[in-house]
Amino acid sequence: MNLPDSKELLDVIHLCLKGNRKAEERLFKMVYPLAISIVRRYTQSLTEAQSVVNEGMLKVFTQLANYAPEWSFGGWVRRILVHSAIDHIRRTKRFEDRHEDYSEIEPTSTFDEGVLDRISAEEILALVQKLSPAYRSVFLLYAVEGYNHREIAEELGISEGTSKSNYAKAKIKMQQAMAKINTIRRQQHG
Repeated sequence: MNLPDSKELLDVIHLCLKGNRKAEERLFKMVYPLAISIVRRYTQSLTEAQSVVNEGMLKVFTQLANYAPEWSFGGWVRRILVHSAIDHIRRTKRFEDRHEDYSEIEPTSTFDEGVLDRISAEEILALVQKLSPAYRSVFLLYAVEGYNHREIAEELGISEGTSKSNYAKAKIKMQQAMAKINTIRRQQHG
């Protein structure tokens, strides 16, 4: 989901820069679907996501004068919201299980890659949200946002090794959950 970089959007941004409250409300409504879809991946609940979106949108409005029309507004907003989600994760300090021993988890070498074709985006999002906050944030930053492990380590205040480990463990948990869904579906369809 992206925002169109349209004349209407640029007009609304221009009015926002002049302090027009109606334009600010309009911009918020234009950006909200994109914002909530980005932030929802990083949070446990819709309420938590809405709180992070509000924080992120405050940053969008306070930094709006730094936006250049030749940039993709959706990409610019995405960056701010991802950083807001990261800030939220840091603030809540919910990394208590990053040192948990998961040595008993073995990668599933027989993972059916086709299972991804049979699982909806909503189901995948639900599986991602079941990951611990530490695993979820690393998984999303690496697999979805395209950060490398060095960048993730810097953003989250963890070591690069912890980032790699959390990503590998998240991937294993996702594979196991998707394989379980696939097994259940095969059993239901005989």
